[in-house]
This record gives sequence, C-alpha cells and structure tokens, in this order.
Amino acid sequence: MSGVATLTRLGRSEAEDFLFHEAALLDEWRLDDWLALFAEGATYEVPPANADDGVRSAESLFYIADDYERLGYRVARLNDKGAHAEYPRSRCVRMISNVRILNQTAAGCEVSSVFITFRSKADVTDTYFGRHRHVLRPVGGALKIASKRTALDMSSLRPQGRVSIIV
Repeated sequence: MSGVATLTRLGRSEAEDFLFHEAALLDEWRLDDWLALFAEGATYEVPPANADDGVRSAESLFYIADDYERLGYRVARLNDKGAHAEYPRSRCVRMISNVRILNQTAAGCEVSSVFITFRSKADVTDTYFGRHRHVLRPVGGALKIASKRTALDMSSLRPQGRVSIIV
C-alpha cells in the first residue's frame, strides 16, 4: 500500500492524544477535519446496541457500516443544512478513557477505549456509552484511522432512538 510508513512504537499517551483530538473534532462539528483522520480504504462500524463482539456487518444489520466512500457521503450529508436530524446540530461532549494498546505491529496499532457521549438537542440530553476499537496506521507521515468500531454498551437506543450524531 503506497504512502504507508512503518509505525515506530506508539505509546499510550500518543494514542490518547489522537483519540482526544478525534473527540474534539466531533464535538466542534469539524466533520471534514474528522474525515481527514481516516486513511483511504478505512472502515467505520457501529453494530446494534448490546451486540456480541464477534458480530459482522456482512451478517447483521448495523447502525453504521461505512467504507471510506460512504463515510465521506455521511459527512457531506451531515454538513448540509438539509440534514434535518442535525439542523440545527446537536451539542455534544465526548469523554474518552481507559485507553489501552491491544496489539502493535510495524504496520499499525490496535487501540481500545471507552466513551461517554452526551448529546443535547431540543432541551433533551441523551447519554450514549460504550467502547471504541481503533486500528491506527501511519500514512504519509501522519497517524490515520484504518478502522474504527464503536460498540454501544446499552441495552437499546431507547429513549434516544437515533444515532444521527457520529458516536
């Protein structure tokens, strides 16, 4: 794969900084900058709430199962004022913790974390919580997301009912 360098040992604090930066971009609704964190060919998945870890998007209906191209369309749609679910946009604050390096090779690093996202819109505040699993890879001198999987550790989306925000 062209443009992929080898990864020198990524420390937990560097992984945390990357994940905190990603969360800040989403909180600030800087979706184009957030999309730029993803490597071409990257995937982003959000399986159904309380799904087993092994569930695959090819075999089950996911809330989000985007390849890089679909993720670009999602960002463009959410940036459009015609995206009624997010216009005016929700106010969100994301908290990331328990960051752990799970596996590291010369080609990339698998990082897990837990999150809480508070979403406020129309005088209602919803709370989403769960786990992220990122595979981070160096591309062109920068760290990029090769894949991201967000597992909601909630029994359902009620009363929230939607994931129009990117969790």
